[in-house]
Amino acid sequence: MADQAGRNVRDLRRSNRSLLLRHLYFHDQVSRQDLSRATGLSTASVSNVVAEMIEAGIVVEAGAVESEGGRPRILLEVDASRFQVIGVDVGETHVRVERFDLALNELARADIPMSAGHYEPEVVVAAIATGIAAVGCRPGAGADGTASDGGPLVAGGGAEILGIGIGVPGIVQGVPEPLVHCQTIGWDGVPLEAMLRTITDLPVFIDNGATTMGQAEMWFGAGPEAADTVFLLIGSGVGASVLAGGAPYRGSSTSAGEWGHVTAVIGGRRCRCGARGCLEAYIGAESVIARYRETVGAAPADGTEDEESELRRILGFAEGARSTPQARAARAVLDDTALHVGVGIGNLVNLFNPERVIIGGWAGLLLAGPLLPRIREVAREHALHYPFSRTAIELGRLGPDAVARGAATLPVARFLNSGGAIAARTPALTVRHRT
Repeated sequence: MADQAGRNVRDLRRSNRSLLLRHLYFHDQVSRQDLSRATGLSTASVSNVVAEMIEAGIVVEAGAVESEGGRPRILLEVDASRFQVIGVDVGETHVRVERFDLALNELARADIPMSAGHYEPEVVVAAIATGIAAVGCRPGAGADGTASDGGPLVAGGGAEILGIGIGVPGIVQGVPEPLVHCQTIGWDGVPLEAMLRTITDLPVFIDNGATTMGQAEMWFGAGPEAADTVFLLIGSGVGASVLAGGAPYRGSSTSAGEWGHVTAVIGGRRCRCGARGCLEAYIGAESVIARYRETVGAAPADGTEDEESELRRILGFAEGARSTPQARAARAVLDDTALHVGVGIGNLVNLFNPERVIIGGWAGLLLAGPLLPRIREVAREHALHYPFSRTAIELGRLGPDAVARGAATLPVARFLNSGGAIAARTPALTVRHRT
């Protein structure tokens, strides 16, 4: 009974600490009195927990403001400079690795190009290792200040790295160990976390790239305070993250959100997943470029072209004043792309009744800028009137690095939910550069 009571007391303190730490993280400088009012905890509980977090170096006092009829109120904030995180976007054209402080301000970035068709897990892991080294991480010192493989991993400024978050294409099966399934690049149950243990002893957190993008937009971009939102990730391929009641809806086997593989045209174009008529076969960057090349009679892409440059060239043809074959083809293909995106969003509105639909991903941001009015018009025509009238269709605000930033929220979220506890690391492994 005493042990049970002890656990209950520890659980309560950890819960209170997490509650206060999360409030401090997501709000500007606040006082102990503000924390008590916002969380409902007593002033004594707030004072005790805050004192613990100050002693642990997680929270710092950041000045004071005058109060009416009393002593100045001391303002508190999370010490974002003491801890850092790494976010990784595993894309089909490159692997992007970024190092952030705890507030998710970017400190360093590395883009490792990927060759089309060469997505072997070992190649991706090597690219991640190269990126980690490039953003300035190195084995650090132990608690006693001596060099040790068992010490924390630190960045150039001495801040401790809390972990690595990774956004990947496809489905992440998390139990008992993360396995990644992605038909479009040939991954079937890849044990990515286990493979990453060969290059780093940092805690690793893996999730679908559309889901990490959605979390970044929820925390810092277009999605705050919307409990029911659909985030669309359009890059070389297409994905989505469905937020229901403020939490990602994952389905029975964590594969919910594969919007790119709903059937858009029965018996239509062959998709990279092997099926016919998938939405991705009409709106993914790879498919848009292929359809344009077919229309103008150009040879299929051979994998050496830069997709972003190709897509920008098509947009340039469409926006030009001249009526050349390239311009007519570009306009036709882009209008058809807007049609498919709009119909797809109309279906999402009817199915999920979201407050917002946020379009992101590097290709989504490129395409949806000029095509957004047409996309909204088509979505309105294909959605039920009332739910559509209650849905905003917007662009993401964090740019093309939203997946990496969102991946970095994974170790941050673990840190906040644990009340500032540092996740355990696998002993005797350090980051190594693999070539």
